[in-house]
Amino acid sequence: MPFVLKKLFSPHKTKAFLFLIRELGYTQKQAQSQISRGRVFVDGIPMVNASGYVSGEFEFVCFEPKSRGLRPLFVTPVFALFDKPSGVLVHPQSRQTPYSLIDEIRFYFGSDANITHRIDQETSGLVLASRDKKSERDLKMMFEARAMQKSYLALVHGYVSRETTIEEPLLRREDKSALVRMVVKVNSEGKHSKTEIEPLQYFPDKDMTLVKARPFTGRQHQIRVHLFHVKHPIVGDPIYGQNEKDVLRFLDKEITADERLQLSGATRLLLHASQLDFEYKENRYSIHSKEDFIKEAFSAMRFDDV
Repeated sequence: MPFVLKKLFSPHKTKAFLFLIRELGYTQKQAQSQISRGRVFVDGIPMVNASGYVSGEFEFVCFEPKSRGLRPLFVTPVFALFDKPSGVLVHPQSRQTPYSLIDEIRFYFGSDANITHRIDQETSGLVLASRDKKSERDLKMMFEARAMQKSYLALVHGYVSRETTIEEPLLRREDKSALVRMVVKVNSEGKHSKTEIEPLQYFPDKDMTLVKARPFTGRQHQIRVHLFHVKHPIVGDPIYGQNEKDVLRFLDKEITADERLQLSGATRLLLHASQLDFEYKENRYSIHSKEDFIKEAFSAMRFDDV
């Protein structure tokens, strides 16, 4: 588990952040941030004062990344791209999360490296990571300014006959009248959202279409909700297109792979971040995923004939 509880000892009364700087190599900002997050414990109680003191034995929760062998796809001196498998979290959800992509990023590039954007746990494909704080700020601002062109591949139910632009506002809020804890819906009160869809290949024996999706806005679940709205839900989607009871079972991790296959058509969401185009420091980048998405999709649908 990447979060570990360490026992530390200060022979003299000293400010906790100074101890972390001196003994563990943190900067002052990093040390005070760790304390503010409740990661220093004195007599089993988390320290709440970033200028608090420690003396004698105390405990410290720190993040020690553990690699599972996922290597970066593309590396520069200031950023790197990873091809994330479906099912892997980008960030740990809690201190009990056993593994996330941030493990690999900090294993290879150190504690200043970080994720610059998010993709869903179920979505596979390209994730851009910064290697230092300055590039993190620059790259995050580029995502916010829509200076990153992202392209996805998705396998959807039904025949998509032509290119189309889906421009429907999306609203995210708790659905108080249902058991489902979080849902994104097409709603006139929502935020402007735009996705372009281009059909690439139709599989008539399965009545499914491989499409390229380009989101021009960055709303949560945008591609999934837009495709569901136009009656082409993504194969393997456990939320959009399913009844409320089964959605809740999925969220509670009570649904089996076989059940999911029967309900949605695949054991994973068949959505893949396949390409990222951007310009940084006067260099133009066009990065393509190396994963064989069709092969992966057919495997998740348990078809042997690719």
